[in-house]
Amino acid sequence: MFYWTLILYTAAVNIAAYLLIRSDKQRAVNKEWRVPEYVFFLLCFVGGFIGVHLGMQHYRHKTRHWKFKAAVLISAVGFLIVFPFYFLFV
Repeated sequence: MFYWTLILYTAAVNIAAYLLIRSDKQRAVNKEWRVPEYVFFLLCFVGGFIGVHLGMQHYRHKTRHWKFKAAVLISAVGFLIVFPFYFLFV
């Protein structure tokens, strides 16, 4: 049961991150109010790094900002390498 919850949570966060990147790109083109950067960083570090990365690449948004690339990389390392060790030892 726990694994299904984890899978659904990860899917929801990544879909939300991807759609938020799309929304921010549309708002940037239309010169409207933008989504604050800390929201993207927060989404990266709560498990949405795949959605943020795919959104950045697909919509070519925030790709020149090294902070976003670093946030995606650090959170990916954290979730894909460190997080599985939690399940091995607990």
